[in-house]
Amino acid sequence: MRKYLAVVDRHKASTGTRFLNYFLDRIFIQIIFYIFFFAFALFYSIVFGEVISEEDIDNNTSLAVSIIISYFFVFFAYFFFMEYYLGKTIAKYITGTKVISIDGNQPTSLQIAGRIFSRMVPFDSLSFFGENGWHDSWSDTRVINLKNYQAEIQAKSEIEALGKKEIA
Repeated sequence: MRKYLAVVDRHKASTGTRFLNYFLDRIFIQIIFYIFFFAFALFYSIVFGEVISEEDIDNNTSLAVSIIISYFFVFFAYFFFMEYYLGKTIAKYITGTKVISIDGNQPTSLQIAGRIFSRMVPFDSLSFFGENGWHDSWSDTRVINLKNYQAEIQAKSEIEALGKKEIA
């Protein structure tokens, strides 16, 4: 079990901010997927000399399944790379929030993967009407208001530094 820091919970993002993150991230994922699909369709038409139509997708189960798998790949890649390497998705940059571990450190790759797979559980988004959402609770992570969190950490650090100064 990870060490739990109360300062992390004191600066959890509000439910409204979490909803805004959810909404904006879904828009950005859709945009990225459409760009990805457009590039795939362009590549397909150059290589095979034909255009993918809606009828092709309706009549070709393997093509439809490939598109769905591609969507989940984009979904996973978006959250993994943004949250693991930056601690933030595009929406979190906009709202001034960040993902951290409950111990105040950067989340591990397993915690981020756990967050992503937990998001795929039906009704995960409704779980935020409780104390913490499932993808936060199950991965031992929190989304915090970064500005407020950093201000409190800085203030505590300065108080500790005052106590440690040597008198000359």
